[in-house]
Amino acid sequence: MAQVRVGVAAVVSDGTRWLVLRRAGAHGAGTWGLPGGHQEFGESPEDTAVREVAEETGLDVVADARLGFTDDPMPEIGRHYVTLFVRCRVVGGSARIAEPDKATALAWLTPEQLRARGDLFAPLRRFLDA
Repeated sequence: MAQVRVGVAAVVSDGTRWLVLRRAGAHGAGTWGLPGGHQEFGESPEDTAVREVAEETGLDVVADARLGFTDDPMPEIGRHYVTLFVRCRVVGGSARIAEPDKATALAWLTPEQLRARGDLFAPLRRFLDA
Protein backbone atom coordinates (compact mmCIF):
# COMPACT_ATOMS: atom_id res chain seq x y z
CA MET A 1 0.00 0.00 0.00
CA ALA A 2 1.26 3.46 -0.88
CA GLN A 3 2.14 5.77 1.97
CA VAL A 4 2.16 9.51 2.47
CA ARG A 5 5.70 10.63 3.33
CA VAL A 6 6.77 13.72 5.25
CA GLY A 7 9.25 16.00 3.54
CA VAL A 8 10.90 19.03 5.09
CA ALA A 9 11.96 22.08 3.09
CA ALA A 10 14.36 24.60 4.64
CA VAL A 11 13.78 28.27 3.86
CA VAL A 12 17.35 29.54 4.29
CA SER A 13 17.36 33.31 3.87
CA ASP A 14 20.11 35.92 3.67
CA GLY A 15 17.57 38.61 4.48
CA THR A 16 15.82 39.04 1.14
CA ARG A 17 16.88 36.02 -0.88
CA TRP A 18 16.31 32.29 -0.39
CA LEU A 19 18.81 29.53 -1.06
CA VAL A 20 17.61 27.20 -3.82
CA LEU A 21 19.14 24.17 -5.50
CA ARG A 22 18.57 22.74 -8.98
CA ARG A 23 17.45 19.18 -8.24
CA ALA A 24 19.12 16.14 -9.80
CA GLY A 25 18.57 12.40 -9.59
CA ALA A 26 15.35 12.23 -7.56
CA HIS A 27 11.86 13.28 -8.57
CA GLY A 28 11.71 16.87 -9.78
CA ALA A 29 15.11 16.65 -11.50
CA GLY A 30 15.94 19.90 -13.31
CA THR A 31 13.62 22.02 -11.17
CA TRP A 32 14.66 24.51 -8.49
CA GLY A 33 13.75 23.70 -4.90
CA LEU A 34 14.71 24.40 -1.33
CA PRO A 35 17.23 22.26 0.54
CA GLY A 36 15.44 19.47 2.34
CA GLY A 37 14.46 15.85 2.44
CA HIS A 38 12.62 13.12 4.28
CA GLN A 39 11.87 13.50 7.96
CA GLU A 40 13.41 10.52 9.75
CA PHE A 41 11.79 8.57 12.57
CA GLY A 42 12.29 10.40 15.88
CA GLU A 43 13.40 13.62 14.22
CA SER A 44 11.60 16.96 14.59
CA PRO A 45 10.98 18.99 11.42
CA GLU A 46 13.57 21.48 12.71
CA ASP A 47 16.16 18.71 13.17
CA THR A 48 15.45 17.48 9.64
CA ALA A 49 15.90 20.98 8.19
CA VAL A 50 19.22 21.51 10.00
CA ARG A 51 20.54 18.07 8.95
CA GLU A 52 19.47 18.36 5.32
CA VAL A 53 20.88 21.87 4.88
CA ALA A 54 24.24 20.72 6.27
CA GLU A 55 24.27 17.59 4.07
CA GLU A 56 23.26 19.40 0.88
CA THR A 57 24.96 22.81 1.21
CA GLY A 58 27.61 22.66 3.93
CA LEU A 59 25.89 25.49 5.82
CA ASP A 60 25.31 25.41 9.56
CA VAL A 61 21.82 26.71 10.30
CA VAL A 62 19.44 27.14 13.20
CA ALA A 63 15.77 26.41 12.55
CA ASP A 64 13.67 29.16 14.11
CA ALA A 65 10.11 28.95 12.78
CA ARG A 66 7.58 26.61 11.19
CA LEU A 67 6.13 28.39 8.16
CA GLY A 68 3.38 26.01 7.09
CA PHE A 69 2.98 23.00 4.85
CA THR A 70 1.89 21.90 1.40
CA ASP A 71 0.02 18.75 0.32
CA ASP A 72 1.91 17.30 -2.65
CA PRO A 73 0.40 14.30 -4.43
CA MET A 74 2.69 13.14 -7.25
CA PRO A 75 0.61 10.46 -8.99
CA GLU A 76 2.90 10.42 -12.04
CA ILE A 77 5.62 8.85 -9.86
CA GLY A 78 3.33 7.06 -7.40
CA ARG A 79 4.27 9.25 -4.44
CA HIS A 80 2.47 11.61 -2.08
CA TYR A 81 4.22 14.00 0.29
CA VAL A 82 3.21 16.48 2.94
CA THR A 83 6.02 19.04 2.92
CA LEU A 84 6.74 21.06 6.06
CA PHE A 85 8.46 24.43 5.51
CA VAL A 86 10.92 25.52 8.23
CA ARG A 87 12.67 28.90 8.34
CA CYS A 88 16.40 28.68 9.03
CA ARG A 89 19.12 31.24 9.64
CA VAL A 90 22.76 30.70 8.78
CA VAL A 91 25.19 30.53 11.70
CA GLY A 92 28.27 29.22 9.87
CA GLY A 93 29.80 27.75 6.76
CA SER A 94 29.59 28.85 3.15
CA ALA A 95 27.03 27.61 0.65
CA ARG A 96 28.24 24.97 -1.82
CA ILE A 97 26.86 21.96 -3.63
CA ALA A 98 27.81 19.23 -1.15
CA GLU A 99 25.86 16.41 -2.85
CA PRO A 100 26.40 16.72 -6.62
CA ASP A 101 24.27 13.62 -7.21
CA LYS A 102 21.28 15.52 -5.72
CA ALA A 103 21.87 19.09 -6.96
CA THR A 104 23.61 20.58 -9.99
CA ALA A 105 23.42 24.31 -9.18
CA LEU A 106 22.88 26.67 -6.27
CA ALA A 107 21.44 30.19 -6.27
CA TRP A 108 20.12 32.90 -3.95
CA LEU A 109 16.82 34.29 -5.33
CA THR A 110 14.08 36.49 -3.89
CA PRO A 111 10.59 35.03 -3.52
CA GLU A 112 9.53 37.38 -6.34
CA GLN A 113 12.26 36.02 -8.63
CA LEU A 114 11.19 32.48 -7.74
CA ARG A 115 7.50 33.22 -8.43
CA ALA A 116 8.45 34.43 -11.92
CA ARG A 117 10.15 31.13 -12.81
CA GLY A 118 8.46 28.26 -14.57
CA ASP A 119 10.91 25.59 -13.41
CA LEU A 120 10.19 25.27 -9.68
CA PHE A 121 9.79 22.01 -7.75
CA ALA A 122 6.03 21.52 -7.21
CA PRO A 123 6.04 21.87 -3.38
CA LEU A 124 7.95 25.17 -3.60
CA ARG A 125 5.52 26.46 -6.27
CA ARG A 126 2.54 25.56 -4.03
CA PHE A 127 4.18 27.19 -1.01
CA LEU A 128 4.83 30.43 -2.90
CA ASP A 129 1.29 30.44 -4.30
CA ALA A 130 -0.32 29.92 -0.87
